[in-house]
Amino acid sequence: MRVVLQVVKHASVTIDNKLYSSINEGFLLLVGFTSGDNEETIRKMIDKIVSLRVFMDENGKTNLGFLDLKKELMCISQFTLYADVKKGRRPSFVDALNPLEASKLYDYTLDYLKSILGEVKHGVFGADMKVELLNDGPFTLIVDSREL
Repeated sequence: MRVVLQVVKHASVTIDNKLYSSINEGFLLLVGFTSGDNEETIRKMIDKIVSLRVFMDENGKTNLGFLDLKKELMCISQFTLYADVKKGRRPSFVDALNPLEASKLYDYTLDYLKSILGEVKHGVFGADMKVELLNDGPFTLIVDSREL
């Protein structure tokens, strides 16, 4: 599982020219899955992500956590996080989990996030989404389950 975590001032996702969901300050998670990922992987990753101290305190240090500040979260499926661009000019997506399995893991990710946070905004798996955000900082992290 690979997640691009962006600290945002706001973010939104539009599908078919209609606003689907939006958040104010918080996290925008772009989430991709690969073979070997499972529910345990998701729990480990999400527990790590929501416990990260990435928000500035009064001294400008990243000492405050997501849960401490009760920020908002949006989670978007993004199979292209497993693109391989080593050869040629066209990305290969052979490392991305097949859509049927990835969809189930994405649903589980949303369910697990909701069990921790209550409300979670999200996109639609497999949809053509237009994601807009205002990155705060910018502060962007890549969290990979193979590195935890």
